[in-house]
Amino acid sequence: MSGVMKRMGMIFRAKANKALDRAEDPRETLDYSYQKQLELLQKVRRGVADVATSRKRLELQLNQLQGQSSKLEDQGRKALALGREDLAREALSRRAALQQQVTDLETQHQTLQGEEEKLTLAAQRLQAKVDAFRTKKETIKATYTAAQAQTRIGEAFSGISEEMGDVGLAIQRAEDKTAQLQARAGAIDELLASGALDDPSGMAKDDIAAELDRISGGTDVELELQRMKAELAGGSSSQQAIEGGSGGSQNTAQQPSNPPKFDKQ
Repeated sequence: MSGVMKRMGMIFRAKANKALDRAEDPRETLDYSYQKQLELLQKVRRGVADVATSRKRLELQLNQLQGQSSKLEDQGRKALALGREDLAREALSRRAALQQQVTDLETQHQTLQGEEEKLTLAAQRLQAKVDAFRTKKETIKATYTAAQAQTRIGEAFSGISEEMGDVGLAIQRAEDKTAQLQARAGAIDELLASGALDDPSGMAKDDIAAELDRISGGTDVELELQRMKAELAGGSSSQQAIEGGSGGSQNTAQQPSNPPKFDKQ
């Protein structure tokens, strides 16, 4: 049972993965990644601003404590000048406590300043990476769009796209119907010619009538041809007779020109 459930789970994950892969647009995924990087960069910049704000507050506190320390030092000096050594000692004691706070604040200030420099450098590096990613993202999107358009054009030319596939099927159906109609028309003509079907108009002729017409037509042609040959033959005989008669006259006329021959004995 566990094997069946495991197999069903694998099939479901495979189909879900295929559906998600089909629905995924790489351009939208790249835009989403770029948006997330911008949000991260914004957080880093906000962190740099927070650290800088804290550093600035420490500087203000340091200036204030240093001012108070200087004031206590002056007050102690004045008290000592007036012969109030006790007041001078108290002032110096307070000044010493302030100096300890100043030292602690300076240490914190140096730490914050180091953190601020690190965050600033990290923000600059992240900014450079985000800019590079944006350039690469636009290049990939343009390449993907061009490849997608080229694929669609190729599918349109080859007829394997869904739209062109429908057009190709429509053309194929039209050709099949045309061939079917042509075959039916030829079959009807043959049946009418053979007399298997009656022609209500009486215009169609069966094979026998067509053969008789052909023979009759051919006989007329043959008879006309024989008549023309006879006429030509007769004309040639007359011409030869005329030419033959004129030739005899010439021979007759030429005979007297030959000198008579007499026997000398």
